Amino acid sequence: MPESEHYDLIVIGSGPGGYIGAIRAAQLGLKTACVERNKLGGVCLNWGCIPTKALLHNAELYREAITGGRAWGIEVAPETVSINWEQVIARSRKITEQLNKGVAFLFKKNNIDHHEGHAKILAGKTEAGPCRIELRAATDDYYGGTGLGEVKATLTADRVLIATGAAPRELPFAPFDGEKILSSSHAMTLNKRPESMLVVGSGAIGMEFAWIYNAFGTEVTVVEMIDRILPVEDEEISKLALRAFKKQGMKFHVGATVSAIEKTAVGVKATVVDVKDESKSQIVEAEVVLVAVGVKGRFDGLFDDRLGVRIENDHIWTDCREAARPTYQTSVEGVHAIGDVIGPPWLAHVAGEEAVTAVERMAGHETPGVDYDSIPGCTYTKPQIASVGLTEQAAREKGLDYTVGTFQLKAHGKAIAVGATDGIVKLIVSKPDGEILGGHIIGEDASELIAELSLAKHVEATAGDIIATMHAHPTMHEAIHEAALATEGRAIHA
Repeated sequence: MPESEHYDLIVIGSGPGGYIGAIRAAQLGLKTACVERNKLGGVCLNWGCIPTKALLHNAELYREAITGGRAWGIEVAPETVSINWEQVIARSRKITEQLNKGVAFLFKKNNIDHHEGHAKILAGKTEAGPCRIELRAATDDYYGGTGLGEVKATLTADRVLIATGAAPRELPFAPFDGEKILSSSHAMTLNKRPESMLVVGSGAIGMEFAWIYNAFGTEVTVVEMIDRILPVEDEEISKLALRAFKKQGMKFHVGATVSAIEKTAVGVKATVVDVKDESKSQIVEAEVVLVAVGVKGRFDGLFDDRLGVRIENDHIWTDCREAARPTYQTSVEGVHAIGDVIGPPWLAHVAGEEAVTAVERMAGHETPGVDYDSIPGCTYTKPQIASVGLTEQAAREKGLDYTVGTFQLKAHGKAIAVGATDGIVKLIVSKPDGEILGGHIIGEDASELIAELSLAKHVEATAGDIIATMHAHPTMHEAIHEAALATEGRAIHA
């Protein structure tokens, strides 16, 4: 057995939760190691958040070139614009390489040991000794499995922080094959652009890929089980988004589900069934199908069976929803977990904040913790969609007394100037004090604008506070100011 090495903290996984947690631990003086079975940066930096934004930007440029040039006084003949698909994908992958190196640099700068391989937790912390981890060579790739090689080392630590993220859920009757039935990761690196694509699920992941491929010219059809797209968003925002995406050429089946997928010589045939009346069904054919129906915690092969780790709904249980001052402790002493592996919301920025909180509390520091009521969420389509806090439906269900202020971007100077008048800003505020309960944006730069509303929500600011804050002109941020004015019935440009 290879010689053991002891640490104050071992972090398993190097995504936005893992590497941030490891760096914060090192800053606090803890001897820290990070175990990663694949590429540094995890799903977010390699297969999710960042490379998808590279593809989205490429898609925006292409769409603007073929549809918007003449309006801007730039003469571009659509027939002269072509796509070098290989270069589109290559640019996205090159960015991930840069980010991999960036995480490696940060580990070296902070004296964090990086161990390559698969970690298996053999024991938690007991009176008899510290947490114990077996490190094996990983012989599989990102897409799944638990291929393991020889034991490389045994490691011990006072504490372990699990940050292994999540993996896409499969449809039980249509497992991923990477060719015709795709996960979001497969969709990142297709050798050629498909002529048609069926997307199952209209959450952020499904809609972002639907938008990318539609913009590049793929015929896209989206199936969503509930009666509107983007289920977590405010109903009004969902309706506006559906209208915008239909206008861009996407097709939708809402209130429908896919009951079967048959692979054919040229693609797939999917049976799409009406949720309310299963006798109503139709066949949708496409070259490929992208399944984006959610994720599940990724902890395959992570635990010795004798540990008896508590698992709930395909995720690792921690004290984060029950304790007044959670340390993200699992059911095993000394073993903590954060991020996607412990459940929703499956967001990189939540994982990072949870990691910092967990590590600081391990080190005995006071920290305000994670404000789960003020988490921003973004969908990077065009128009962008972003939100924080309560939807109007949630406010009604809670029986809150509230008022709504909305401002349409078609009346907004900066939006008109940049040709981005499709969208609104919507604020939900309490009565009578005007405290911000929720903020919802669809339109240009929504993912940037939401930061102002996230701060306002977190510090319990009011619409009056936003009104009293001077907003630079001309900026998209002025739309938030106008929406705040609208909650008091005094918007200037509405």
